[in-house]
Amino acid sequence: MVRRSTSVALATATVLLAALAGCAPVQQPAPTPVQDNACTKDKLKTKTPGKLTVATDEPAYEPWFSDNLPASGKGFESAVAYEVAEQLGFARIDVQWIRVRFENAIAPGPKEFDFDINQFSITQERQRVVDFSAPYYLVRQAVVAGKDSKIAGKTTLAALKDAKLGAQVGTTSYQAITDIIQPTVKPQVYNSNDDAKKALQNGQLDGLVVDLPTAFSITSELTDTTVVGQLPQVGLPEAFGLVLDKDSPLTGCVSMAVDALRENGTLAELEKTWLAEVAGATELT
Repeated sequence: MVRRSTSVALATATVLLAALAGCAPVQQPAPTPVQDNACTKDKLKTKTPGKLTVATDEPAYEPWFSDNLPASGKGFESAVAYEVAEQLGFARIDVQWIRVRFENAIAPGPKEFDFDINQFSITQERQRVVDFSAPYYLVRQAVVAGKDSKIAGKTTLAALKDAKLGAQVGTTSYQAITDIIQPTVKPQVYNSNDDAKKALQNGQLDGLVVDLPTAFSITSELTDTTVVGQLPQVGLPEAFGLVLDKDSPLTGCVSMAVDALRENGTLAELEKTWLAEVAGATELT
């Protein structure tokens, strides 16, 4: 199950996602062409000249943001936003945050922000009414278990081989169990993540495999559960992108900034810091 939507990749990351996936990604619009000198601060047509207006929802949840304070720079998405701003030539003091409800950010019509960052999955349906940047995060699958489960605290895939695991039918989560973990015990299949979560609560499962955002949501709701760890990529991952106005003059430059952060390793480092170390979701190897 994905937290916000089904998964699709943006055109600028098509090659990357194809390399990770066993099937071809859905065709995407061509990236917005950008002139070499068009992405300097003085040439960007932002909502407020010289400033970059960034939006997110209220409240802003951990570990994407820290203490519901987007401007703090703490939390994965807060940190990403400031790194994108820096790539575009904006100092931290030039970034101004506003709150916009999730559904309003992806609704048709003009926006009051330059870009919004709030775990927006890139989908063809949404691309009809808003622009997306290149993906800044490819969603990983994760294992959730009760704190008293026999797999709680395990750090390797081998330690999960004899576990009774479950996932929603027909999902990347189920594929991760069969393709990556390959348990000796036949995995349990459920019609929904809610059904699977109930099985976990009732002690019918040692662990539940879901996408990482859902894992964080489950452990926030059920305090007696924990994220055992993240799994290596499998299938075509769900991708998060920054949301902009449809046909925004900033889309190409923002995508270039995200691509630069991916290429220089910044996104990977932020993911390690805020989603693995701070959030306690290290990769199972």
